[in-house]
Amino acid sequence: MGDDNSSKGTANSKFRHLAEEQLRTTSAAVGVPRTDADLQRVVHELEVHQIELEMQNRELSQLRDELELALDKCTDLYDFAPVGYCTMDQKGTIHNANLTVATLLGIDRSSVTGRRFEQFVDAAYHHPFAEFLSRVFEGGCKESCQVKLTKVGEGGALFVRVESRTFNSGQECSVAVIDVSGRKRAEEEYHNIRRRLEWVLANTGVGMWFNELSQGKVTWDVLTRKRFFIDPDVEPRAEMFWNCVHPDDRDMTKAAVKTAILNNSLYEIDHRVVDPVSGDIFWLHSAGHATYAEDGTPIRFDGLNFDITARKKADKILKQSYDELEFLIGERTADLNSANLQLTQEIEERKKAEATLLSAYAEIKELKDRLESENVYLQQEVSRQAHFGDIIGQSPGLNLVFSQVEQVAPMNATVLLLGETGTGKGVIARAIHSRSTRKGRPLVTIDCTTLPASLVESELFGRERGAFTGSDSKQIGRFELADGGTIFLDEIGEMPLELQSKLLRVIQDGEFERLGSPRTIKTDVRIIAATNRNLAKEVKKGKFREDLFYRLNVFPIVLPPLRQRKDDIPLLVNYFVAKFNTKIGKQISTVSKDTLNVLLEHHWPGNVRELESVIERAVIITQGPVLQVLDRFDMFHEPKEMVVRDVMALVELEHDHILQVLQKTGWRIEGKSGAAVLLGLNASTLRARMRKYGIVRA
Repeated sequence: MGDDNSSKGTANSKFRHLAEEQLRTTSAAVGVPRTDADLQRVVHELEVHQIELEMQNRELSQLRDELELALDKCTDLYDFAPVGYCTMDQKGTIHNANLTVATLLGIDRSSVTGRRFEQFVDAAYHHPFAEFLSRVFEGGCKESCQVKLTKVGEGGALFVRVESRTFNSGQECSVAVIDVSGRKRAEEEYHNIRRRLEWVLANTGVGMWFNELSQGKVTWDVLTRKRFFIDPDVEPRAEMFWNCVHPDDRDMTKAAVKTAILNNSLYEIDHRVVDPVSGDIFWLHSAGHATYAEDGTPIRFDGLNFDITARKKADKILKQSYDELEFLIGERTADLNSANLQLTQEIEERKKAEATLLSAYAEIKELKDRLESENVYLQQEVSRQAHFGDIIGQSPGLNLVFSQVEQVAPMNATVLLLGETGTGKGVIARAIHSRSTRKGRPLVTIDCTTLPASLVESELFGRERGAFTGSDSKQIGRFELADGGTIFLDEIGEMPLELQSKLLRVIQDGEFERLGSPRTIKTDVRIIAATNRNLAKEVKKGKFREDLFYRLNVFPIVLPPLRQRKDDIPLLVNYFVAKFNTKIGKQISTVSKDTLNVLLEHHWPGNVRELESVIERAVIITQGPVLQVLDRFDMFHEPKEMVVRDVMALVELEHDHILQVLQKTGWRIEGKSGAAVLLGLNASTLRARMRKYGIVRA
């Protein structure tokens, strides 16, 4: 405290002297005030100067507080650092130390100061520590050494690395004390394991070597020295290894080592070594791997040597035996050739017996074909009972469809599928294809309502690059993709009138041209078309070509609506319940009679697709094993006289209803929350009705 007061007094005297000098200079510059105005001006300047001094004083006070805070932080960092820090003089007396040093020494921090560091050093390390202090204060450079400490309180010991550098004109040194006990124990464990490994290898006839690439030092065990005829008292070098390797194998072995180091791969090779005294040759199998530093530099190459001389000798003997065996095989082959002639005669006799068997086989084949035909017939009968492909039902109307499919499927005739939306026209198309001779070729489907009129032609017939603006690449049309197979034109009634003539040409002549190309392309496709419209009426209105209609109407199949096949509703309900039980993870096992009656009485304008949606919703909301259908169907039961009374009113009502639903869904047509789902319609049917009523988004 005395030194602090003295220094503060000296600083105050210095500032007072400077202030007096500045005052004399200012007074001389200003001069003695002669008038009241001069006096007021001097007073004003003094007041301003006083304010400036006060501001500077506050700034200095703030800087002092910040400096004290930073000092506190530095003190905390110093005290609680993971590395011990202290200062010593030339005798090793500790002047200052952080908490980590006290912890390492095993005493309180207050007891560290004033004690010599050597008191905590194990006696065996006193001399190395003394030399370390001498180097620090003599050279002035950073020095380090490793010593063993003995804790005062616990009596334990630990190894530390001490690093130091002088300061304060060489009178003191700053010391970092780092605990390396863990690494020391790891090194000792490593050496113990290595010694045990050397003992194991020596007793199993395997040699071991370690090549420190960064230090140029090689360590070989006794067995390896013996393999390479190296004196145990001579310090090993890498050249000794290469001198013992057979000259013919030396380049090959060096190349293998270099490759292993460059590619970080396993070094493994068989090579020969030569006894420099007797000239005897021994075979060794060497295997090794390089170790790399963090920067990728190879620092060590370790390996093992296995004496395989006995194995090589055995291989040589085995090769001789193999050659002798080949000679015996040659002799035996000659004997077999003579026996083969005798077998040939026996084969001729067997052929005569086979001729007799063939006639019996022909009779068996005839019976087999008859059984297969009967089996096909029985399978067809079974499939017609309740399940035809993916269509469930056994009603008379559906059985008629099944019979028509079986009749027309093997033929190449064009098929026209007629029926309301949701009756399964797409499923019937797949059934026809799968039962046709083209089932090994693709079934290509195109929905005429899903594409703008401008893109239908390029989708059907393809286009060349640059055929129109935006066509940056060549496109293969659906008719080309379906060559040799079947093409399914869904909602054919929506096809633009200008494309119907091209479609007619494909049906009649089997040829067309890509957009932007004059080259005619031949194709062989079977056409299946489907529509929910009355094409005969569309022909009368001039919206569908009459000649195309007759080409498509070769074999019409009318799919009955669900309201005309009420007997199939229980089968469909059970099928959909089982399907959605598996999909959703429910265990609904019962459909009540009342629920089934409600489903049977419904008109089903959406047909099977609507029924499937109703059952899926019912399975989702049902709690328990009994199916619960909460859909309200009364809105669909409109009196027949109302429908007949005012057809135009119904059209307007449908127009307004579709418009309201589209506005409600933000003009979204497809998807779970789209207008098509809310209306119970297929998305393609909804687009067709929008075009029919002229509904467009504003």
